[in-house]
Order: sequence, then C-alpha cells, then structure tokens
Amino acid sequence: MNGSVAAILGLGFSLGLKHATEADHLAAISSIVSERHSVWQSASVGLLWGVGHTAALVVAGFFVIAVGIAIPEHVANLLELVVALMIIFLGTRLLYLMLRNRPDIHVHAHTHNGKSHIHLHFHDHSQTHNAETTPNHEHSGLSGWRPVLVGVVHGLAGSAALTLLVLSEVVRNGTPTFGLVYLLVFGFGSIGGMLIMTTLIGLPISLGARFFQGALLPMRAFAGVLSTIFGLFYAFKVIEKLSAF
Repeated sequence: MNGSVAAILGLGFSLGLKHATEADHLAAISSIVSERHSVWQSASVGLLWGVGHTAALVVAGFFVIAVGIAIPEHVANLLELVVALMIIFLGTRLLYLMLRNRPDIHVHAHTHNGKSHIHLHFHDHSQTHNAETTPNHEHSGLSGWRPVLVGVVHGLAGSAALTLLVLSEVVRNGTPTFGLVYLLVFGFGSIGGMLIMTTLIGLPISLGARFFQGALLPMRAFAGVLSTIFGLFYAFKVIEKLSAF
C-alpha cells in the first residue's frame, strides 16, 4: 500500500513538472522574465508563479473534496479565454515598454495637408535624444505580484481542470486527506518545473545584460512578439470551442 501511495504521489509530482512546461504557461511567463536582469530575479518569477498556481489549485481542490463541485467545461473554456487575453496583454505590454523607454525610438505627430499623422521614428546613436517617458524601474521578482496573479489564472484554467478531475478520482479511491496531499505534491512539482524553466529562460537574458547589451532588445522583442502571436492563436482556438456549445 505504501508503495502504491508513493507511486501515485510521484506521478503527481511528475505531472506537476510537466504541467509547468506547457506552452501557454511559458508564453505568459517569458514576457515577465525578459524584464528581469538576473537569474535570481528570473527564478523568483517562477517561484511566485508556482505559489499563485498552487494556491488556486488548493482552493479549487477544496471545493472538489468538500462539496464535490468541479469546474464545468464551459467555465473552464471561459477561463482559458482569460488566459489567452492575459498572454496578449503581457506580450503587447512588453513591446510597448520596450519601445517607449528607448531613446532612439520615438512616436511623433505630424500634420500633412491639414491631416494629423502619427509616425514611429528611429534614430541612430548620434541623433538620439531623451524621450519624455517614465524611466523603466527595476523590480525584484519577489516584490512583484504580477507572476502570482498569472499563476492564479493559470491554476484555474486550461489543464488545471484536468488536474481537478484526477484529484476527484484520487479522493474517490482514497481519502480527502490523501487527495489534498496529492494536490500539494502536484503543486510542488509545478513550482519546481517553473523554477527550472524561468531560470533557463533568464540565463541568456542575464548574460546579455552583463556582456551583450545589444542582444537584450532582440531577445525582449522576440519574447513580446511570440507571446502576442501565441495569445492570439490561443484565443482563436478557445473561441472556436466556445462557439461549439
């Protein structure tokens, strides 16, 4: 029996590790990690994401254990749409901040033949001038709530609903206490998986910040564009599922 319990909990931890590497999680978290300048800050983003994700699962799991209520499929799809919109927001926000805080890229308004136009101007380094923008302040990953909120949303949406289905089976074949332990082990697995992923994502950014300043802009632009495109694709797929109801 002890071997069976250990096997189930080990499976839960492994599933948590795998859960953290899903595309929607990485698309959202990479745009946040790209704003950090050290591996420690990047890893702390993964830790905070995992805390929010696990907290949401524990709350949802409580309703499954105590009340026997699981997330309906239609509600899960709506939560997936929220995730998609969140990913789009994070990606476009990163692109906006990246362009806004560069002294060689400016938005200017011009008037031609009585009509106003807005143009994006690029300057070389000899022509740069200070933009009237708010400085891009550094934020420690431990002081920002954004990764926690992203983790909470992810914990309630997508494949988290499948996790609750697995949890209900564990409770049915075991005890409520064992179900809660399984859920916590799954959560620790997702925390560990996201810590690994954010550290790996943050490593080249940290090296770029120290040794290759010119590489930071392309890496952040790639993260912003990738997150935005993935979010749009994800939203389209979720809307297709919602329209089928």
